[in-house]
Amino acid sequence: MAEQLSFELPSKTARGREDFFVSPSNAMAVALLSASTWPGGKLVLTGPEGSGKTHLVHVWAAETGARIVPAMALTSEDLLDLSSSPLAVEDVPQIAMDDAAQDAMFHLHNLTLANGHPLLMTGRAAPSFWALSLPDLQSRAQGAQHVALEPPDDELLGAVIAKLFYDRQLNPRPDLIRYLVRHMDRRFDAAARMVDRLDQIALAEKREITRALAARLMAEEVDLATAGS
Repeated sequence: MAEQLSFELPSKTARGREDFFVSPSNAMAVALLSASTWPGGKLVLTGPEGSGKTHLVHVWAAETGARIVPAMALTSEDLLDLSSSPLAVEDVPQIAMDDAAQDAMFHLHNLTLANGHPLLMTGRAAPSFWALSLPDLQSRAQGAQHVALEPPDDELLGAVIAKLFYDRQLNPRPDLIRYLVRHMDRRFDAAARMVDRLDQIALAEKREITRALAARLMAEEVDLATAGS
């Protein structure tokens, strides 16, 4: 995949191949999703919220003709239809206590692979922590090849922040992105919250999004955290 920067009016999420920034922290996942085959025909992709899982799933689906379905939406009525093509099932751990959805996922797993189609499953933690109450489904998830999206390096975090601004049709100065990379919480969900709050405050105060505004916002968050401790 090409190494490029990606990324009220309204917000538009960019999820094409050209919008995904490849760095050492996600290169292995990108390589495996680009592979023509996986051991046993299945792969588990994990990573924290906002790490790029959904973006990568959409890239893979566009290139393979795969269907994408949330695990929570699975029912027994969908099995024949969904198993007739490559398939991505997102957030599988969310059905850990849903017997009906787990039963549907178990049969969908078997049917999809029996039909010769690849199966991609996602979650936040490694499959060994999914705690699925259906033992046969848990063992099949753990038997899949697993690749994790690693915590972001500076280059990737900067690209994600730029993309979050771009999705809102905003074009911040490069010094603001560098400042955020150096000083903010190094998590993708924190980056999403920061961009959202900067956008909201700038709109409310009718001002530009600047480094000074970001510094003010981070100082306010520190004060709130200190007051609550």
